[in-house]
Amino acid sequence: MSVSPPGMDLSRIQSMIDHLKAASARAHGSVNPLSAAQPTKKVDFADALKASLDSVNGAQKNAESLGQRFSVGDESVNLSDVMISQQKASIAFQATVQVRNKLVSAYHDIMAMQV
Repeated sequence: MSVSPPGMDLSRIQSMIDHLKAASARAHGSVNPLSAAQPTKKVDFADALKASLDSVNGAQKNAESLGQRFSVGDESVNLSDVMISQQKASIAFQATVQVRNKLVSAYHDIMAMQV
């Protein structure tokens, strides 16, 4: 059993890993990545990371667009939609930063290992 560092939520990291796997599956055209009937495809980490970052970027652009439309008076956009999209973009970005921090930490741990 591993002990997590203070302030680190391992369930959020696992959730982000699952999100990366799902984004990778979407990038490769797979509909259901957890289906046992489909043969397992080799997933390229760089493609999965890029798909995840593109998803976060898309959420941020969507939130910015909705905010701009709301501020100019577009009546098809209401405040709750703007706030929800901004919160989704913020949470996605925070999760991405946590994954990055975990990857950097793992890199430092590997580099500190004696061979």
